[in-house]
Amino acid sequence: MEGTDEPVERIDGGDRSCARLLILLRARVADLAEGSVVHLSTTDPVAPIDLPAWCRITGHTYLGLADAGPPPVYAVRVSGSPVATRPDRPWHPVT
Repeated sequence: MEGTDEPVERIDGGDRSCARLLILLRARVADLAEGSVVHLSTTDPVAPIDLPAWCRITGHTYLGLADAGPPPVYAVRVSGSPVATRPDRPWHPVT
């Protein structure tokens, strides 16, 4: 991932819990163009499990570990037609 010319949006997730990380990520990707890449840094040990699951739910693409850190940085590519999720529970699709 490093060494590419594409712009990357960076989010510092700090030590937020995964639920708070997903709320932050959901809000940020809503304003980004299709194909944008987001690098999310976080110390949350559950992030490598929850981020791919959230991407499967929403249609965004989990690109994996972009930098081992510390802190680790995970990459997500924004979908042009994501599945809508609840603002307060971004792991629940809107029905």
